[in-house]
Amino acid sequence: MALVVMSVVERRLDAVRAVLSGASVVEIAAEVGVSRQSVHAWISRYLTGGVAALADRSHRPGVSPKQVATAVHVVLVEMRREHPRWGAKRIRMQLLRELPSGWPAETPVPAVATINRVLTRRGLVRSRPRKRPRDSFVRWERPSPMQLWAIDIVTGVQLVDPTTGVIREAKVVTGVDDHSRFCVIAAVVERATGRAICLALAAALTRFGVPEEILTDNGKQFTARFGGGRGEVLFDKICRNNAITHRLTAPFSPNQNGKVERFHGTFRPEFLDVAGPFSCLEDAQAAVDAWVNDYNTNRPHQALDDTVPVTPSQRFAATPEDKRGVLPLWLPPSVAVDESDADGTDDAEPVSGLPASPAGGVEFDRLIPASGNLTVSGKQFWLGPRRAGNTVRFWADVDVIHLFVDGTRIKSLRSHLSVNDLTRLIAAGAVPAGPPPLPAPEAGDAIEVDRTVNRNGIVILAGQAILAADILAGRQVSIRIEHDTLMFFDPTSRELLRTKANPLTTQQIQRLRGARKAGPPPRPSIEPVRVQRRVSATGVTVVAGQRLVLGRPYAGQTITINVSDTTLSIEFTDGDIRVIRRTSSQPVRSIKAHRPRTVTNVS
Repeated sequence: MALVVMSVVERRLDAVRAVLSGASVVEIAAEVGVSRQSVHAWISRYLTGGVAALADRSHRPGVSPKQVATAVHVVLVEMRREHPRWGAKRIRMQLLRELPSGWPAETPVPAVATINRVLTRRGLVRSRPRKRPRDSFVRWERPSPMQLWAIDIVTGVQLVDPTTGVIREAKVVTGVDDHSRFCVIAAVVERATGRAICLALAAALTRFGVPEEILTDNGKQFTARFGGGRGEVLFDKICRNNAITHRLTAPFSPNQNGKVERFHGTFRPEFLDVAGPFSCLEDAQAAVDAWVNDYNTNRPHQALDDTVPVTPSQRFAATPEDKRGVLPLWLPPSVAVDESDADGTDDAEPVSGLPASPAGGVEFDRLIPASGNLTVSGKQFWLGPRRAGNTVRFWADVDVIHLFVDGTRIKSLRSHLSVNDLTRLIAAGAVPAGPPPLPAPEAGDAIEVDRTVNRNGIVILAGQAILAADILAGRQVSIRIEHDTLMFFDPTSRELLRTKANPLTTQQIQRLRGARKAGPPPRPSIEPVRVQRRVSATGVTVVAGQRLVLGRPYAGQTITINVSDTTLSIEFTDGDIRVIRRTSSQPVRSIKAHRPRTVTNVS
């Protein structure tokens, strides 16, 4: 027997006919699988309207007081069609700011969900599944403006040559305040070089003040982190001299600079994709400035408040003028911006010519590269890999160059710089120097110089090899040069290490490199020198040229001897101590029992 599929109306009609033929309503309702009330409703509808009345009816209420008015439907649809990138939140923000013409009187602004249903019903919104739950995102924001700026570079500005019609692409240096989303930098540049970016940054610092931090990616214009030991870039130097903490994102992690990337997500489709091409940079900059002004002042930002329309300019506040003078803005002369022209663009003219020659010396900073070898005006300065990453301060004039690390002078050298070299350093950011860190000696005064003892215990003075001491090999010492004597001493404690006769003439002393006026005379150490010696098989050991007979019971032991000017204090391994008179005047040449070591105190 063939299976016959009955429609809903046919099943209901059979149930009605069965009841009208005398069947029980309860039995028919149980057989069909509905309630008694439904069967009675079918019978009533059949008797009044016939078979057609048994079809399904709409459950829509006859009256809906909260139904969206047709005029509201029209306004919402028109707003979406005029601005295809506006979603329900953005449309609601605009309605809260200003109701358009045609809006029904005394009609409240609908909720985001209501607007979204209207747009979906009209086919103007396509629902997309969320890739990640909203609570899985970790969101952060600085509590106040001018605490953090996010800076990046975006491409897409089209420039056309009016003569040839060739189109080339320019770039835009962008910066956004983290707290307010206020666009602080939007400078159109032909090429995103380090100097072009620093010009844009300098204009923003002059216009708004100095932020506490700046966040960028690892581009070579921003940092030398992956620059292969090129030293400090100009962007980092501007940040360091203005006490700005420069923060870097992890490599290949644009989401860590998400706020400026989100700004690009609006800037590109609303401006870059539709504007231009422009005939020159000035026209492009004017168009960008107009769009940025509208973005900052007229456009509500949903990330600031998704319930009340708030523009970036309402949350942003530049550094007050009275606070900017507390720490003056530092900019190198090559990127200095006139405050009267600080309008956020990068079209500042380069500094023409060179600054006036300095009357005295100059001071400037350099970052020590990984190799420990940096170059200034064609001359290399070796500072060692262990100082890599530190900042060295130069004090230089045409006679001498002093180098400081963490406020401590580490070396002084004869200067190779000319007046023109000093002028170029001023143009590159050097500042006029203060008084010389070491006073110049007068004729007849004792002087001091710093030298490093070579592995043979020799120092070089005025081209002469002078034996200091084997035990001082590899050590940095200072030498006090008097008319008849050379006094070798520790530069930190000014402890006298050696005294030698002075073989230098007056002319040779005057030509010494790094000479300075001498300080107070060094003093010998009053502490004994602590050395170790191994007792021979016959019970004998030697220290400072003095033979000590200790006896065969101590053969093979390593003992400790405290050597002073008059006594030798011997400490045995069993705790016994023996003090004997010192009879030799020879210096201690080694402090270890097996191989020589550098000694800190020399008797």
